[in-house]
Amino acid sequence: MRKTILIVALVVFVLLGIAGGVGYWMVYGVNTPEYAEARSVKILPDASFETVVDSLVTKGVLKNPGTFTLVANATGWSEQVKPGHYSLESGQSNYDLLNTIRKGLQTPVRITIPPGSRPDVVAAVVSKQLNFPPEDFLAALEDVDLATELSTDTLHLFSYMLPETYFVYWLTDAKSLVKKVKGEFDQFFTPEMKQQAEEQKLSVNEVLRVASIVEWETNHVEEKPDVAGVYLNRLHHRDFWRLDADPTVEYALLQLNGKKQGRWGRLFTADYKIDHPYNTYKYRGLPPGPINNPSPSSIKAVLQPRDHNYMFFVAKGDGSHTFTRTLSEHLRASREFHRLMRQKRREKAAAEAAASQAQALD
Repeated sequence: MRKTILIVALVVFVLLGIAGGVGYWMVYGVNTPEYAEARSVKILPDASFETVVDSLVTKGVLKNPGTFTLVANATGWSEQVKPGHYSLESGQSNYDLLNTIRKGLQTPVRITIPPGSRPDVVAAVVSKQLNFPPEDFLAALEDVDLATELSTDTLHLFSYMLPETYFVYWLTDAKSLVKKVKGEFDQFFTPEMKQQAEEQKLSVNEVLRVASIVEWETNHVEEKPDVAGVYLNRLHHRDFWRLDADPTVEYALLQLNGKKQGRWGRLFTADYKIDHPYNTYKYRGLPPGPINNPSPSSIKAVLQPRDHNYMFFVAKGDGSHTFTRTLSEHLRASREFHRLMRQKRREKAAAEAAASQAQALD
């Protein structure tokens, strides 16, 4: 009898050991496939636990959904899952996975705001990475109370959307994103830069207006201070000079034609005569507001312009410009530019004709 009791006890002990081992394996054993880079999973607000499990399986994160569900239900953690974006490494257990999503240990997403853009473009970029539609971002930029809170107005708020890379949580709403980016701009625009703006007799808003013009005028960072210097020279003599900035005419045409993305392109003589407040060939001084969100290099160029006497510049045809002091010098450089453009068009036409002829012979 005693022997029987010992055998039964041993069997129970073994079974308990097996059960404990199985339980430990279910909780702490690896339950992800092997993969090299972390995989992203997005959990929507109010998503059911079944939807969460399905997302983990679909993204290739979860190897055995059955044990994951058992552990989640046994611990009550299935009711504690937090929405958000999670970056999950391989080699994790059910405990690791559940601990991450129940505590809301989210992974920020990376957003890069492009320079020299317009609101619709940036709205499309940020909404692609975050959980709100483009319309929410555009509405935030037009929110008078939000702009006032951020010490600006809706005419200038977009120009404070500094083109940089930001890390934000996926569920960040549009207003919070605008606040964050504006806050980053405020950190970027140091007291020294404010002093430089005062030396140029410009407010921060005016700096951004000039910088937005410089941004569309050239992609050559090294010549931005020269371009800024020309426009500031004209501004400082505004009684005799208009700004005559082609980018402002482009912007006016875009506005008049309802084009919300991209640039206008080539300008013709009639374009410079349009009646629009942003046409600086018609109206003196700066335009009413910025025409894009300028890059840091354009902003710095306005704050530290090249000290020169240039009043004109004209494209060379390679993206850079020739800077001149007098109208006669400017007209000479302009004629050279147009000569180069005619030559390039002739060369392009000849190349296309040769290609067409070769194709016909084949």
